[in-house]
Formats: sequence, structure tokens, C-alpha cells
Amino acid sequence: MPSHSSPFHKAEHAVPPPPDPQSEARELQVKALLKTVLEPILNTDIVSLGMVRNLRIVEDYIYLRLYVGKHQQALKAEILTLLSSLEWCKKSYVELCTIAGVRTTIAVSSGKGGVGKSTTAVNLAAALQAQGNKVGLLDADVYGPNVPQMLGLAQSAVQIVDTPTGQRFVPLEAHGIKVMSVGLLAAPDHPLAWRGPVLHKIITQFIQEVAWGDLDYLLIDLPPGTGDAQITIVQESPICGVILVTTPQQVAVADVRRSIHMFRQVGIPVLGIVENMSYLLCGHCGTPNPIFGSGGGQQLADELQAPLLGQVPIDAKICAGGDIGTPLTLSDPDSAVGQVFTTIAIALNTTFATPNPLTPLAASALVA
Repeated sequence: MPSHSSPFHKAEHAVPPPPDPQSEARELQVKALLKTVLEPILNTDIVSLGMVRNLRIVEDYIYLRLYVGKHQQALKAEILTLLSSLEWCKKSYVELCTIAGVRTTIAVSSGKGGVGKSTTAVNLAAALQAQGNKVGLLDADVYGPNVPQMLGLAQSAVQIVDTPTGQRFVPLEAHGIKVMSVGLLAAPDHPLAWRGPVLHKIITQFIQEVAWGDLDYLLIDLPPGTGDAQITIVQESPICGVILVTTPQQVAVADVRRSIHMFRQVGIPVLGIVENMSYLLCGHCGTPNPIFGSGGGQQLADELQAPLLGQVPIDAKICAGGDIGTPLTLSDPDSAVGQVFTTIAIALNTTFATPNPLTPLAASALVA
């Protein structure tokens, strides 16, 4: 008599082996040692910053990945020296994971679409460039890559060059900002209907196979939400912090909270909150009108004990700038919008430019 049981039914459920007390004790010992290694700029241990990942201990050997910027590579030698003091450790392996030439990588994220995340990324990149930094912008929003249009690169082609380390994409340049986007590789007006393995490969290539040259900052415009694309980018990039974009209403705030949990799981600190569409200035008297409600950004900042970096007003010119490919922060830096992004850029420079003791921004950001 044929069996009608499901072919996916497992007769026996695999029982995970019990934890090895010795391995657990050794892992705790290694983590305790690694927590004594401080990142020189943020003055916080490398474990809390999410720089140590994939830690494995196999018998008497230690393996880990270290996610760093180009100025942090000396940490590898410090870690190897420290781990060599363990009596039981025969050898340690530290794999450096970095983006060649990039000093500081910052993600720009939102819990949902339509809150102005890409607008924030573009204008922040422009403000950082105006401060004299070498800036790159990676548009990793695989579902709605708008950055090329916002910077006037919508119909541009991407070149591939041979380098000593293999073939690399050559980023385009607009307004002094180096740009790479998924949208530059897709046919205009065609849906980007990529699934799991293909999506993972494309994202990994964008992180590892772009010839950025020397950059002070690489901003990564993440897709909204907390799906496969976001997790892949976060796990494969040496991101040192994330800026969260929200709007004042509670629906947007609730979605941002979900993103926060994802970043905390991998130890990436929240550098601050940007509240977009905060208010509309009256054209007659200049009074701010919070037409989308108020307090959402400050509420998140209070919950996270992270700074509210800026409240961006509603301005028709910021939309027009995105349509014509010239960010308002560049075309009118003295506007209310331009001043907000300039202030944020100055705060980031204060935190990341030199290895000084903790600044107010850095101190309140490290809450992961």
C-alpha cells in the first residue's frame, strides 16, 4: 500500500550536540581579550563595535574576521599578539575584511520606503564633499535605485577595468562624489526582479569589486526594511555606524525600531537619527508647521540614547534638486535644508576625522 506521508517529513529530528564546556570557556576567554582592544577613534572595544565577526575556535586554533577601514588595519597585529598569550592557542587566524582605499563606511537606513532615505544620503554626501572630504556613495537600494537620477547620472554607463586584484567596476563621478548604483547596471524602466542567490552575488560584487580609490567616507544607501539585501550588506561590509532616517509620524518610527534590532544583532552602532519632513515653513511668516506630526525623531533618539542629528524641513526645492540631479545642499547651502546637512557633516567630521577622545556625537552613538 503506497504511503501518502509528506516527502518532506523527517522521521527523525536531528538533535544538536550538547555544548562543549571547554570550547565555551575558551570562546568567553577570547572575547574577553578582544574587548580590551580599543578602536582608536571611537575609543570603544572592537567587539562592541561589531568589528569582530565569525569567531570560531576549533581545538587549539582561533579564527575570526576583522571588519576595518583602511586606517584600522594595524589592529590585526595587535589582536594576533594578544591572542598568542593564550597558553592553549597554537595559532590564530585573523582575516581582514575591508573595502580597499575606504577609511570610514557609514550606512544610511530607514524602516520603510518613502521617508527620504536616498535624499538624505545624497545631500549628506554633498555636504561631506563640500567640507573637503573625498566621498563615495554606493546606492545599494536594489529595489528602488534613485541615486543616479538624483545626481544627474541616470543614463550613464559603467566601465570595468582590469586591476592586479581582478576586474573592478569604475565608479562614476558627479559633483565631486564617486557613485556606484544598481540602477546603472539595469535597463531603464525595467523592474529589478532579482531573487536570493543572484541578489546576494550582485550586492557582494558591489561591496568588493568597485575601484573606489582613496575615500574619506563611503556612504551606503541601504534598501528600506530588514530583508535579505540589507542583512547581506551589513554582514559583508566594514560599516562603522548607521544613520537612521525617519519621519515624525508614529508609523515610520515603529518601522525604524525593527531596523534597530537588526543592527544591534551584528553590533553596529547607531550614530544618530535624521528626521525628514519635520515641518513646513510658512511662506508668509516663517512659522514651522509640523504637518506630519511631531516628536517621532526625538522619541527615537531618546529611546536609543543617540543624538537627533537634524530635522529636515519640507522644501519643494529639495524635490526639484533631486529631479534635475543637483542636490539642494550644493545649489543652496545657505537654505534651511543645506544648513541641516552641513551641521550633520561637521558632526561626523568631528567624530571620525582624528583619533581624539570621545566627542558628544560618538559618546552618545555607541549604544549597540
